[in-house]
Amino acid sequence: MSSYLSGYSEATRAQVLALQAEGRLGAVLRARYPAPHTVRSDRALYAYVADLRQRHLRNAAPLDRVAFDAKLHPVRHALGMHTTSARSHGGRTKARHDIRIATVFRDMPVEFLQMIAVHELVHLREHDHGKAFYQLCLHMEPNYHQYEFDTRLYLTHLEATGEKLWAPRDQSQERTGTDA
Repeated sequence: MSSYLSGYSEATRAQVLALQAEGRLGAVLRARYPAPHTVRSDRALYAYVADLRQRHLRNAAPLDRVAFDAKLHPVRHALGMHTTSARSHGGRTKARHDIRIATVFRDMPVEFLQMIAVHELVHLREHDHGKAFYQLCLHMEPNYHQYEFDTRLYLTHLEATGEKLWAPRDQSQERTGTDA
């Protein structure tokens, strides 16, 4: 069984194993989330995350950079990363806030992208994964826990079969700069 589900109950893991054994886990996820999102470039990702920040965390620190990152890999359990760095110049300290999201999210449903974006944005306010952290996640996205669980199901499916459920978009759209 995949380590993505290690924090869940034995009964839940047994249900997932049964779906996997029947070859139905991918079909269940595809039925629940029929299409991938259309956020294809780093610029579109920045706009998407900045919009979420503006709607829910207006007083939080501004974002300097948001990008897909091929170096973040779900097998090493890094789906996204929020980094803060401080620099001093002329007696002033400036904080820089960057969010990097694993490229595996480029070809997933918008709900999964929203879940990881919300997770990383909440780190602007709450550094630890405590009660306040998850309360803010739920405030920003009421279905946060369901989307996180379904993302873990998809990563379990991907790890076991190598089958991507949502085909990458047409490459010609990326070259012409068609973004959503």
